[in-house]
Amino acid sequence: MRIESVRAVPGLSGFFFDDQRAIKQGATREGFDYDGQPATAGFDRVREAGESLIVELELADGSVVTGDCAAVQYSGAGGRDPLFRASKYQPVVEGQVADELRGRDATMFRQNATVVEDLNPARSDGDRLHTAVRYGVSQALLNAAARATGQTPAGVVSAAYRSEMAESPVPVFGQSGDERRINAEKMLIKGVPVLPHGLFNSVEKVGADGEGLREYVAWLRERTDELGPATYSPRFHLDVYGILGEVFGPPYDRAEVVDYFRSLGEAAGPYPLQVEGPMDAGDRAEQIRRMAQLRDGLADAGVDVDIVADEWCNTFDDVRAFVDAGAADVVQIKTPDLGGIHRSAEAVLYCDGTDTRTYLGGTCNETATSARACANVALATDAAQVLAKPGMGFDEGFMIVTNEMRRTLARTGGDTTDSEHADGPHGGTRPTASDGGTRR
Repeated sequence: MRIESVRAVPGLSGFFFDDQRAIKQGATREGFDYDGQPATAGFDRVREAGESLIVELELADGSVVTGDCAAVQYSGAGGRDPLFRASKYQPVVEGQVADELRGRDATMFRQNATVVEDLNPARSDGDRLHTAVRYGVSQALLNAAARATGQTPAGVVSAAYRSEMAESPVPVFGQSGDERRINAEKMLIKGVPVLPHGLFNSVEKVGADGEGLREYVAWLRERTDELGPATYSPRFHLDVYGILGEVFGPPYDRAEVVDYFRSLGEAAGPYPLQVEGPMDAGDRAEQIRRMAQLRDGLADAGVDVDIVADEWCNTFDDVRAFVDAGAADVVQIKTPDLGGIHRSAEAVLYCDGTDTRTYLGGTCNETATSARACANVALATDAAQVLAKPGMGFDEGFMIVTNEMRRTLARTGGDTTDSEHADGPHGGTRPTASDGGTRR
């Protein structure tokens, strides 16, 4: 089945663009807004309304499939592509991208996505098409292949990479936003497998000595015992946006830092804990060195807290570099930052056979369309966990991602019930160091 035409329509995303550099430099919350001057190129204010670009492919049978170009909340930070403006890239999609795709066989997902990935840059502010453009167009190409072949999008990815699909829903990771207590309680009542993100993006929230974060972990453990289902055994995942690096500073294998992580693990017990983005070293090489230093220090001291790579781990090459260096227990595959969605699949599969697990993440600033596409990639590659998105309200994103996985598994004959309440790879007893955690 041929691709006949390509359209692009500016749309909305599920959250906002935030200038992370300005926030770290002291921009303060004023209601829902931030009071301060932007510090990252492209921003007109610290917080701006999020945008998407809806891509529509019309196929030879008259059907229309879609994908959504979207970029992360903290665009332009940590080596990421600059702020995404839908109006700027609409003519790129309807021009150069459309010219390459018209007439192509819609069943050839991987080949078509690679063609877009390799296009010469056009208004990209970089050496390639903006990651958001590649991300959205590849989603439409995935849905086109599914339509043309009669498969699920997960089936298309699995066939393209000869990967073994998950047999039950991948554990979903809920993010709380700043409502880190109310939203965490919602997650506990619903039995979310991995929670709550926490949004600890300032020293004020973490505490001058890290005490605020530790107190929150202790509170979370208590509320888990009080609110969670009887057989519930979640994994705690907290994102600190590099702030622990500001609290402690290098070197990260020294006793003060190791003892602090030990105290976090003890506060979380018996539930496993993973901490995302402990520091931001300013570039990839130094970030890898410091993350590996921290991981080695924790292992040598027998501290059972995992660390998650985020800052400076954006592209497929970045993921490969972190994994090869043993710099993280978990890598976040930040789906919009890898460009084409097939690159996210490749990043998950690269971790096979290593001691690094994969978190198929992304951003609250995506859309329902991109979230569904990612849910299919998570199933196709059997990722360790997948982000509930879009938005920061939690419930909506959790519903979208969970229901998409269940619908897909119902079509493919898999188990549509969540298994996080039973012993097994999704939940149950705490994983040991030898098995590396849940799925990867």
